[in-house]
Amino acid sequence: MECEGDKTYTEPGSCPVCKMDLTLVELTSKTLADESISEESIFNLTSKWHTEENEVIQLKDLKGKTLVMVMIYTSCKAACPRLVADMRNIEAQLPDEKIKDIQFVMVSIDPETDTPERLKAFAIENMMDEEQWLFLQGTEGSVREFANVLSVKYKEISPIDFSHSNIISVFNAQGELMHQQEGLGVNNKETIASILEVTP
Repeated sequence: MECEGDKTYTEPGSCPVCKMDLTLVELTSKTLADESISEESIFNLTSKWHTEENEVIQLKDLKGKTLVMVMIYTSCKAACPRLVADMRNIEAQLPDEKIKDIQFVMVSIDPETDTPERLKAFAIENMMDEEQWLFLQGTEGSVREFANVLSVKYKEISPIDFSHSNIISVFNAQGELMHQQEGLGVNNKETIASILEVTP
């Protein structure tokens, strides 16, 4: 029930303010979707991604879970193994009952090398092939766009080597950025607190 645009009532009858009859307002799924995705949400990005299972998804398909995201590439021998270890360390500190509501997402900055097959093999090698882990391969354009959103800088040094920022980002279930952890092997107490705060 609605009156004056912003007041809502759950019972039929008349408005105590203007005395007009209350009318039932149907909330469509579109209305609900529009309400829950803000302008800051990464779910507004329309790029398509391949998962390690070679399924095509958009970021909005991840809506409803807390997202812990990092940009890596599988042939990296320096920073990325440390970032993977940091992600594993964060996962290990979270209560088991929360894990079902959290998605750990590894986004490749090297879409040419990191095919879905390669990402799948990497996931298995690193024991990250459980449901809470997701690996994404995009196009060069979608990777660049997403890196800009996360303030991740990366640069190709050679065909198999990139210089890149080491940032782990936490998003709430509506895709809004809540926290970023920068550096390798840093104290992740604030990151854990942020994840627990936004995960029901």
